[in-house]
Amino acid sequence: MTATPRVRVLVTRPKAQAAVWVERLRDRGIDAEALPLIEIVPIADAAPVHAAWRAIRAFRLVVFVSANAVEQFFAARPPDAVWPAGVDAGAPGPGTAEALRAAGCRDAVIVSPSEAATQFDSEALWERLQARDWHGTRVLVVRGEGGREWLVDRFVDAGARVETVAAYRRVPPSFIGAERERLEAAAAASDETVWLFSSSEAIANLVRAAGSGRWRNARAIATHPRIAARARILGFGHVVEVSAGVDAVVACIQSNRP
Repeated sequence: MTATPRVRVLVTRPKAQAAVWVERLRDRGIDAEALPLIEIVPIADAAPVHAAWRAIRAFRLVVFVSANAVEQFFAARPPDAVWPAGVDAGAPGPGTAEALRAAGCRDAVIVSPSEAATQFDSEALWERLQARDWHGTRVLVVRGEGGREWLVDRFVDAGARVETVAAYRRVPPSFIGAERERLEAAAAASDETVWLFSSSEAIANLVRAAGSGRWRNARAIATHPRIAARARILGFGHVVEVSAGVDAVVACIQSNRP
């Protein structure tokens, strides 16, 4: 009887978040490896972030679109700046909320979807916020360069004055030398590899770097419906959609569904 090959899960988040996920998956007995498909780099001009910190007391809410937004915004904090009382911090999911706690924000100011939510995104965060009266209030959205406008539009429709600030840039990895070899080996090992995607951009970067037309037998786990749809469009033959929480991902892997 032929032994079933051990499945290796490739975590494609940016480097810092990928390391955390790899550790958590390995703690659960899962063979996991980081293969970041997005790099996070600081913006060239930090002046807008500094200005946002100087004005932070004027906002009722600061929304961080991701853990990277938290880390880069707080990394650029002026030495004398502190998180003010009376200003809430919005997080679309548990990873972002955890980053806020690590940055020093108290649980009392963090607003995020329940950890039992079926998905973690701007829509889920808006469900927690839409009942408030936003007329005449100021809201700051901290994000990377570009990004969706959906949540900004919801606040504007609700009467808020919304400002945005880019705290970082997302760039594709260069994949040269040993990293190119790792990428090619992973792409070729469809029987032993499961790609864990938490970003549509990561999938696009993968296909751009490794080529299209080679993913029909590839397996992927996607942590959001939009990401799953993107994986299928770009040719992944077997895509499973799960909630973004670690428990849901682990359960999916252990059930041998991918």
